[in-house]
Amino acid sequence: MEEIDYLSVNRANWDERVPIHVASDFYDVAAFRGGAGTIREFELAEVGDVTGRDLVHLQCHFGLDTLSWARRGARVTGLDFSETAMTKARELAEDAGIGARFVAADVYDAAEALGETYDIVYTGIGALVWLPDLTRWARTVASLLRPGGFLYLAEFHPFADILDSETGTTVTYDYFDHGPQVWRFPHTYTGSEVLENDTTVQFQHGIGEVVSAVAAAGLRVEFLREHDHTLYLRFGTLRPDGPRFRQPEGRPAVPLMYSLRASASGGSSPAV
Repeated sequence: MEEIDYLSVNRANWDERVPIHVASDFYDVAAFRGGAGTIREFELAEVGDVTGRDLVHLQCHFGLDTLSWARRGARVTGLDFSETAMTKARELAEDAGIGARFVAADVYDAAEALGETYDIVYTGIGALVWLPDLTRWARTVASLLRPGGFLYLAEFHPFADILDSETGTTVTYDYFDHGPQVWRFPHTYTGSEVLENDTTVQFQHGIGEVVSAVAAAGLRVEFLREHDHTLYLRFGTLRPDGPRFRQPEGRPAVPLMYSLRASASGGSSPAV
């Protein structure tokens, strides 16, 4: 395969997505402006109280989740490789009267770009597929954590990505195909607006790879939890269950998301 500049290709795609996503019903910025938060219930339970804690959100897009953690009492920093996204995040923070710092940088350069350490590194919800090297990512995470701080990752489960999109019942893709996988989609996931920069480069990471990278970086895995729900209509046969989607009743459940928490040495984080 001809070598492709994944970072430039993906940045162009995500820069173009920002105004589309901000205007979309999917993100519902109007509800956020009205005081709504965007953090999922299982994440709130697994992260715990963030009041007074310093939290950095890696690959934060235009910052709704980041700012939602601020509304929960955290002192927040968001980092994303899209300057377009960071500009919009700063605007949203100012409009909402929320103190927040947003920095445009590649996630692998986060330690140098931020120049600080944190109690919590938060990331996930479709973030890891954009990264070719999880070992380097995990080392970056570890370098950002203070003693006793922790990583919290909530992600779409890689098992779901090997199944067909229509029913989620047939193995269609290779679980071990790390990539790079080059995809072309005319639309983003929020609507029908046609993208000029419609190419993305993605990388598949199995659960074993994620856990091994985190452990090799010196972090202690506190839990790895697999969930039978997801946040969108991943397969055509899924059924809504409040803000989530699950397999229909009577059909065997499969893992659709997972969450992981891992702590840095030198202290202990609160049990959950």
